[in-house]
Amino acid sequence: MSLQVTDLMVYYRTLAGDVKALDGATFSIADKEIMGLAGESGCGKSTLGNSLIRLDGRMKYIGGKVNLDGAELPIWDNAGMNEFRFREVSVIPQYAMSAMNPTRKIGKMIAELVESRGTQFSEIKDELEKRIDHVGLTQDVVNRYPIELSGGMKQRMVMVISTLFDPSLLIADEITSALDVSTQRAVAETLVSFRDHGYVKSMMVITHDVSILYQIADSILIMYAGKLAEKASTKTIIDQPRHPYTQMLVSSLPEVGVRYADKKLTGIPGSPPSLLVPPTGCRFRARCPLAFAKCVEEPPFVEIEKDHSVACWKVTGPNA
Repeated sequence: MSLQVTDLMVYYRTLAGDVKALDGATFSIADKEIMGLAGESGCGKSTLGNSLIRLDGRMKYIGGKVNLDGAELPIWDNAGMNEFRFREVSVIPQYAMSAMNPTRKIGKMIAELVESRGTQFSEIKDELEKRIDHVGLTQDVVNRYPIELSGGMKQRMVMVISTLFDPSLLIADEITSALDVSTQRAVAETLVSFRDHGYVKSMMVITHDVSILYQIADSILIMYAGKLAEKASTKTIIDQPRHPYTQMLVSSLPEVGVRYADKKLTGIPGSPPSLLVPPTGCRFRARCPLAFAKCVEEPPFVEIEKDHSVACWKVTGPNA
């Protein structure tokens, strides 16, 4: 048993009204599963990830439930979530390379963090050294300031810090952005090794780069405009996607060995809708080449076969 999210709704407060950034998400992540979360910028990926650990001042919990290993997370209660953060659910934040305090040596910063969680630094010192070795850093890294580390080194150090308490769920938000290709691969492989060594039980990897997920994820969840579009195994999403948005997203990826002259990459025409006043029905219908009359009604996110769920009338409707 790991993560179960049911009809989760989280909006953003603005002067113009509430932005419906996450509007009714229902899905699960099994033990030892690495689930990728993908979609265009602004689709609600980071909102979903952030809502599982901390709602910032702009975010408003509307409804839904989040259960982790059988216990409900009080995500609406910032203080109540303190007992779960880092120990049960942890995060490698977006822009993780800037997450460490530049005025503190890394060892001092880690000591302050674990002591704020009621643990003495001496209790985790041996485990810290073990994990620093695991990510390929030298032990003197704890005596250095973050500015003395390269981007990839900072990323790996943040990964170590985020998993020191062996959380059940790790949320990794855009961990490979701003890294070169070789470093991206190394960081991605390190992430998988954390699961394989039992440092974390399950994982949500948030990215706009589906090619990264192809390398490391067991399953992929596709989001569009605050809604879930499709979830299936990584192989199914890449080889046999059913939702038109997923199909167009995957078709926009370059293929190794295929020349541009032989196969031109295609984008997705149009732009995502405003989530301040989102359209009724399927939110992708204005851009969808398969849209028809039924799409003015919102399609349910339903399982069409084992471990494969889709929200599309063309797939789930009576004439599918």
